[in-house]
Amino acid sequence: MNAIVYRRNGPPEVLRYEEMEKPTPGADEVLIRVRAAAVNPLDCHILKGGPALMQLLGGRKVRHPGVDAAGVVEAVGMGVTQYKPGDAVFGCCKGAFAEFAIAEQKALAVKPESVSFEDAAAAPIGALTALQGLRDKGKIRQGQSVLINGASGGVGTYAVQLARIFGAHVTGVCSARNAELVRSLGAERTIDYAKEDFAAGTTRYDLILDLAGNHSFSTCKRALTPRGVHVGVGILDGPKSMIVLCGALLVGLAQSKFSRQTFTVFVAKANRQDLTLIGAWLASGELKSVIDKKYTLREVPEAMRYQGTWHVPGKLVIGMDGT
Repeated sequence: MNAIVYRRNGPPEVLRYEEMEKPTPGADEVLIRVRAAAVNPLDCHILKGGPALMQLLGGRKVRHPGVDAAGVVEAVGMGVTQYKPGDAVFGCCKGAFAEFAIAEQKALAVKPESVSFEDAAAAPIGALTALQGLRDKGKIRQGQSVLINGASGGVGTYAVQLARIFGAHVTGVCSARNAELVRSLGAERTIDYAKEDFAAGTTRYDLILDLAGNHSFSTCKRALTPRGVHVGVGILDGPKSMIVLCGALLVGLAQSKFSRQTFTVFVAKANRQDLTLIGAWLASGELKSVIDKKYTLREVPEAMRYQGTWHVPGKLVIGMDGT
């Protein structure tokens, strides 16, 4: 099979398009013939790597990037009961930037027939993070005032839509050039971060989903209602980020202890139930994937360079036709 691989951390230039052996699924794993994959900020963080010592210990081991994918089940492990060859699925994989990828059965869901492989591939990490951040950590309720900081990105575009599905009044923080997009997704109001600081205004929010991380907890306190909730999104890409995440959690707990406001940080977890729900929303049209650009498998380095600018509206999709 053809795949994108790398042997050392660094910029997108370290990525290589190579022919590799097709992977074999373990007992609880599924082998997927990938029809489409998607790029995430997570992929860029992992490519850059962690501390120098961890990179040294990792040697020149071949690594396979990519998490989000949609495709058709090629083979299943002995312990797989949910899927069979020929099933169309989407979810989180290992090495999604390839013609074939491995996934745990618990990290997949059946792709609705009416949803394209590209739209399904764009959704997993972004939509899961938005859903779990709003519903599980934010305890979102109908009629609440919700602010999405980073509303035009890969998570934010899903978060705006999901907050509206839950019946909230949504304000999106984004650039001026993406304001129309964010409003089209359901935001009642947008804030241009280049001209206005949401934390410096007089408006108070019941829930802030912070996808940008450009404000401290103490600063965000001023933008919350007395019992408001601030949810920060963490990315686990190695020991260094684990330390940062744990530090943020401790600060959040300290802030919450001396206030009725709640501050928390979390990392999304893939599961079949939430992916199935996301698939149903995609099929009904209540939720849509915002795809900025599409690339071939050979063009993954170019896609990663663009993702690394941190100014991508929505998602970047990798198609496997014409690799």
